[in-house]
Amino acid sequence: MTSKPTVKSRPANDSVTAKPEDSVTATAKPEEPRVALVLQGGGALGAYQAGVYHAMHENGLTPDWVVGTSIGAINAAIIAGNEREVRLSRLKEFWESVAHGDLADMSKVTDVARQANTWWTTMDVTLRGVPGFFTPRQLNPFALGWPVAPEQASFYDTSPLADTLKRLVDFDFLNGPAKIRLTVSAMKLTCGELVKFDSRERRIGVEHIMASGALPPGFAPVRIDGDLYWDGGMYSNTPLEIVLEDESKADIDSDTICVMVDLWSAQGPEPTTLNEIENRRKDVAFASRSQSHIENYLRMYQMRRAALALYDKLPPELRSKTDLKDFAGLTDNSTIHVVRLRYGGHDWNMASKDINFSRGSVEWRWEQGYADAMQAAESIKANDVTFGKSDLGLVVHELVGRESI
Repeated sequence: MTSKPTVKSRPANDSVTAKPEDSVTATAKPEEPRVALVLQGGGALGAYQAGVYHAMHENGLTPDWVVGTSIGAINAAIIAGNEREVRLSRLKEFWESVAHGDLADMSKVTDVARQANTWWTTMDVTLRGVPGFFTPRQLNPFALGWPVAPEQASFYDTSPLADTLKRLVDFDFLNGPAKIRLTVSAMKLTCGELVKFDSRERRIGVEHIMASGALPPGFAPVRIDGDLYWDGGMYSNTPLEIVLEDESKADIDSDTICVMVDLWSAQGPEPTTLNEIENRRKDVAFASRSQSHIENYLRMYQMRRAALALYDKLPPELRSKTDLKDFAGLTDNSTIHVVRLRYGGHDWNMASKDINFSRGSVEWRWEQGYADAMQAAESIKANDVTFGKSDLGLVVHELVGRESI
């Protein structure tokens, strides 16, 4: 069964209107909020993210900044790496190309048949891979426990994904005077450090997107500038902290609307089977840690406000002291609004849901993301949700999605 999603938020003072596409620039104007889109890792569940962007695209809400990890990095690169007129079609092309053919039309069969089809397609993906994404390594010494070169230490070869990214992402556009900033994260293998690759700071290439999604032991690490990187989701699967850290910088004086898409749920029933245990393990391991990031940000925000209030009361001769000069230029005028969208599918509590590339499942997830984001957009337009200044510094707008299989 399904239930209509609702939006819950704390009240704010003033509302703002979402800016049209042609007003989006590389640096958001101080008087209008910048829009950030945060996409976590989740494999095949990432089709839900594509549906969310679809709704944003139709409502003229183009993000100024896309932050992604793993499959979120792939979606983010396609969004940021294309002109508006082809952006959505390129995103659709990717998901249509990786979708696995079903045994029958999933909209016309029983739930038992859909579940059986999902099991079959998932097994086929495990054995044969996904065209345009990854393929099994043939005669693979790694699978036998033998040593191999680090770049080949995996069960699957992801070189097809490199070709797909080169076809669907215009890296010259992405790294030129682009309208959308891109940040993807990956974990440095040798030290466990999370590294962010930002188009504002360096040229982003195929290797950075590949590194962000190199989840072992399925996928091999990717070498960048001499260092090996694994999937950023191993460290932090929802890179909200990247946006929060950026918001606290001295040169950020505009408000931020951050659309955060969650694919995993930390809440769930007690497992009773091996499959259910593995499903809960994945949910807990990859679920958003955003609440702790938000709480830390609020604590730091209040401390910064208190420190700035004291600094403003100091006489000029004390403000110029070396140990206080860092306070000059700091501001506490910005507010960040986090709009949280949650994937509501249970996928029969299957542990393999993230590799379920069944065409029916991919299309269903896209539709759910689109429907949830459109519902949020309608609530915003009806002023049920307002984006104004808040003394809290951060306001969370929670979208409760529909329950489903």
